[in-house]
Amino acid sequence: MYGSEQDPATFLGGASGSWVIDRIDAVVGESLPHVGRLEIVRGAAPEATWALRGVAGHARYVERREKTQLDAVSPQLDRPRATRAALIPIRKSAAWWTLPHDERRAIFEDRSHHIANSLPYLPRIARRLYHSRDLGEPFDFLTWFEYAPEDSDAFEALVLILRSREEWTFVEREVDLRLSRDQRSTR
Repeated sequence: MYGSEQDPATFLGGASGSWVIDRIDAVVGESLPHVGRLEIVRGAAPEATWALRGVAGHARYVERREKTQLDAVSPQLDRPRATRAALIPIRKSAAWWTLPHDERRAIFEDRSHHIANSLPYLPRIARRLYHSRDLGEPFDFLTWFEYAPEDSDAFEALVLILRSREEWTFVEREVDLRLSRDQRSTR
């Protein structure tokens, strides 16, 4: 389902898909149209109410020691027990993008501690970040998380922490979709 990290992924919101959308909340800015299902596809996308594209690519803003730490505890996606998911598309402000890379890095980790705050929640929560800005998409990032139902409270705690940091003050649009794997879908 997920392909290699360099493959573009398309998140399709519509009437069919292997994930049931339990809720769609606009956190900041405009929401997405409400639909009942989500599918993640590679290549040409079938018709859907909305489609969001991104490329996983390489990690940005991450130093070698952090990547080593993350790699050591990051679980694979599509684990059988991970029947809950969240898709959180985010667009940051022009003020964020006009900052030099080293200043964005300083906000991301030195001051907001994005990676350090996330590490205690791994491996319970699997994640992948898709970059969309260079594709001309309406969001800069598509953040995808998967977790077991018993880890739902931990995921909620992580999201609250990340939204309370300086980095999040640059977010001008964020939509929070919560999903459940359709147990009838074939894997």
